[in-house]
Formats: sequence, C-alpha cells, structure tokens
Amino acid sequence: MPKIEINGVLIHYQIRGKGSETIVFAHGLLWSEKIFENQIRAFQDRYRCLSFDFRGQGQTAVTKSGYDLETLSADTTSLIETLGAAPCHFVGVSMGGMVGLRIAIRRPELIKSLALLATSADAETGENKKRYRTLAFVARMFGLRIVANRVMPVMFGKSFLIDPQRANLKRQWRQNLIANRRIGIARAAMGVIEREPIYDQINKISAPTLVARGDEDMAISLDQAKRIHSRIAGSKLAIIPRAGHTPTVEEPAMVNELLEKLLSGRI
Repeated sequence: MPKIEINGVLIHYQIRGKGSETIVFAHGLLWSEKIFENQIRAFQDRYRCLSFDFRGQGQTAVTKSGYDLETLSADTTSLIETLGAAPCHFVGVSMGGMVGLRIAIRRPELIKSLALLATSADAETGENKKRYRTLAFVARMFGLRIVANRVMPVMFGKSFLIDPQRANLKRQWRQNLIANRRIGIARAAMGVIEREPIYDQINKISAPTLVARGDEDMAISLDQAKRIHSRIAGSKLAIIPRAGHTPTVEEPAMVNELLEKLLSGRI
C-alpha cells in the first residue's frame, strides 16, 4: 500500500478511480480509511477518490506527538496539496469532519464542498471527557478488546448492532476495533477528547456544506449538528435513519445519496 511522508510521518493513503475532481475521505476516531469502502465503490467511476489514515490509526505510523486536531489538519492540508487534490470535495466522519472544519476555515481555496458526518464544532462535554479518558487509559494499558463491548454502542446505533442480517458485519467491525494499536489509538483518542472548540469560527465557511447525523448517534447530539447547520450559511442538515456514529458503514446507501446531491450541486 502506498505511503507518503508528510510532516515527518509516513501516512498510508490510497487513490482509487479517475476524474477531473477529487473526493478526500477522512475517517473517524478508532477507525481507518476502510469505513469509506462503500462510498469509494459508488464514486470511483467518476471521481478520483483519496482516502488515508490519520496518525496512529490504520496503517499510518504511530508518532510520539501530533495528535491534536491542529496538527492533524496540517497533515491533511499537506496531503491534499502534495497529491494534487485541491480543490477537493471533503468528506469527514466525526474526527475527520472536525479536521474538515478547520481546513475549510483556514484554507478555503482547498475545499470545493464539505460533508460533515457525525461531527461537532464544540469541545467535548465534561461528562464525556471523564468517560472517554477512562476508556483511553484502559485501551492504552490493555488494548481495546477489554472495552470493546462498551465502545461498540458508541460507534454504532442500536439498529445496526441488533440486526441479525448484519451480524457478520458487526463482528468484522468489532475485530477492526480490537486490532487498533494500543499506544496510537490512546494518543489519537486524547487528541479528540481534549480538542478546542471551533464553533465561533465556522461562520467563515463558504463552501457548500452537508451536515448529517444518524438518529441513533450516542456520541454527537442533534443539538450539536443543528449548531453547525445554523452557523454555516446555506448548509443542508440531514438526519440518517437507523444510523449511529459510523453512518458510512451502517447506512451506506443513504450516505451515498446525500453525497450525490452535494457533489452535483443540489445541496
């Protein structure tokens, strides 16, 4: 698999498909670029699809530092520029969307459109910080297997988790969760947990923007999604039925339909 050195880090990436425009896919915490397989299959016949793994996750190197959202945004900006992806359609889930917000504010010329799935512009709540810090500590010391049963309901909605027809898919994603490297994932988690709010700056975003949230998302509230929508002029708010915090996996057809509208200028 291809890797590129960005800001002193070997970052894993893939480019699939061809087209005059590029879609950049940025994954959420605990996952990798694999969460976009359904989207890339749907769009690679018309678009150049660039997906990658953040520091310490997937197949990208574990580093001693640099897991804060500002550094991740700098990494992603450099990746977009180095691989000739600008201006791109940026699709971010959770942490990936938080990175997308920061790039759209500071480097608007790089972003043609912005899809924010399961994303917040606010700091983590005090209650969640305490809970997530405990999970990060346990993951660092013992790995994610010991807390997988507590993490899965945060990452996926009830409809996905109890669906017998998707039992094999659920097992596959539980294994992907457990396979995370202890040190990398603990550092990445703290970068998200300790993030600074950016809500007061997102009114600067001018790119066409989709804000989408699963109606079973336990990590991002409807209020958080509405706050982003209300602050970005002209943005579209969409609620994805039967989806939790990883809608690209849980309800890929609905996500693809929303992305199609965004990419075609109907949002």
